[in-house]
Amino acid sequence: MRLVFAGTPDVAVPSLRTLLESDRHDVAAVVTRPDKPAGRGRGLRASPVKELAVDAGVPVLQPVRPREPEFLAALRDIAPDCCPVVAYGALLPPAALDVPGHGWVNLHFSLLPAWRGAAPVQHAILAGDDVTGATTFLIEEGLDSGPVFGFFTTEIGPRETAGELLGRLARDGAGLLAGTLDGIADGSLQPVPQPSDGVTVAGKVTVDDARVDWAAPALRIDRLVRACTPAPGAWTTFRDRRVKLGPVVPVAEEMTDLRPGELLADGDTVVAGTGSTPVRLGDVRPEGRGAMAASAWVRGVRLGPADGFR
Repeated sequence: MRLVFAGTPDVAVPSLRTLLESDRHDVAAVVTRPDKPAGRGRGLRASPVKELAVDAGVPVLQPVRPREPEFLAALRDIAPDCCPVVAYGALLPPAALDVPGHGWVNLHFSLLPAWRGAAPVQHAILAGDDVTGATTFLIEEGLDSGPVFGFFTTEIGPRETAGELLGRLARDGAGLLAGTLDGIADGSLQPVPQPSDGVTVAGKVTVDDARVDWAAPALRIDRLVRACTPAPGAWTTFRDRRVKLGPVVPVAEEMTDLRPGELLADGDTVVAGTGSTPVRLGDVRPEGRGAMAASAWVRGVRLGPADGFR
């Protein structure tokens, strides 16, 4: 089939690469978000999907909004049979959805109808799900509500971060998306409506959401930090300055005299009190500095009796 691929971040790259290497499909163009300022110099940086497309010699479309007449005209001129989508990052208007004969097929990183929305992997970890997966479905106007072509399941590792899990789903999902397009092309695959029960919504996890509440149980804090790694990054404050936290590990020992947020250092081990048992800190990243081991950070700040996370 003649394809127009839509995607933007790193997680979309494995799917685009797989389709570029396919001998059953032709990627005629790529749609991605406009270049954004990045780095200290704030120069414009292309998305990872654009970088791969340019390297492969594939034309790139970058509308500010997909409803722009110029973009819709260009899409109609290309005349794609189908438009696969992976984390494009913008809502597609009906005028765009109507262009390809086989529609827009999205690779979503959850088992729909669970965790519809922008941050399915983060919410799966936050909720303590044991199993997740990826789903291909036909895009409709509703939020991730279209009929399903296929899916796969996988267990969530007990120490897995959102970044690690998303990377794994992106690699495995590339094969699912390619197989879905193969089935659409040869007529062997038809979409099935999603069930009406079991719907959950995974809204974007903001910086404010990523602040650690030390009065929460250790298990909740562990899930929050893993769900927010690498983005937006879990954080707390120490001496009124922000400190970002890498993954923490709940410890089994009872320390009933350790208050929520209170810090205790013993050699290379640093623990923080929670609403239940403490958590052992991994890397920390003080404001304006790079990541470092919690033990090195504690030695540098010289903990006082009133110091702790807030």
